[in-house]
Amino acid sequence: MSRPVIVVVGAGPGVSGSVSRLFAREGYDVGLLGTDEEQLAELGGDLEELGANGQIAVVDVTDGDATSEVITSMAENFGGIDVLHFNPSAFRERDPLELTVDELLEDVALGVGALLTSVQAARPFMSAGGRITVTGSMAADKPWHKAASLGVQKAGVRNLVHSLDKTLEPDGIRAVSVTVRGTLGREGAFTPDRVAEAIWAAAHQDEEGWQSEVPYSG
Repeated sequence: MSRPVIVVVGAGPGVSGSVSRLFAREGYDVGLLGTDEEQLAELGGDLEELGANGQIAVVDVTDGDATSEVITSMAENFGGIDVLHFNPSAFRERDPLELTVDELLEDVALGVGALLTSVQAARPFMSAGGRITVTGSMAADKPWHKAASLGVQKAGVRNLVHSLDKTLEPDGIRAVSVTVRGTLGREGAFTPDRVAEAIWAAAHQDEEGWQSEVPYSG
């Protein structure tokens, strides 16, 4: 039997890296989309050590055509996609009186729009049982005014996940955002590895009681 496949959009050394390694340990092959070639190569090496077939692509995920092409290529090479994980967001330290409309739209294109592109590209290669997971944040409900666009991104991506879940449910594909209600750190309940475990659990919920948003409070 072929191994299941997860494609991670916005891969890097934090939560997305932990998600990639956790799924690899659980028997998944992993496709990685990110912007830092060195980080992707290092993560790809970790996946190889875990016995996973890893594919990496350096791509700006706000470039819709390039992102769609990469996801399509990965899906064809792997033979399908079982889980699509979406991680990116933009942190821009500007309050609402400093933030320009162009800056807000640029950040939303990364933190929300790129999910739409990614799902639309992955959908033809997903079947019943497929899952879409998203790294959410308490900023959706309690934004820090000094980084106003982040709260907009996290509220927007959560809203989009709810719509994706309802749209894809008839086909047996479900979407979920994991709202991380804490600050990421190297120790304690909010390490990237602990958050990755919460994302794994959310992706493997009982479908009868499926929730398209799952809070993680540690």
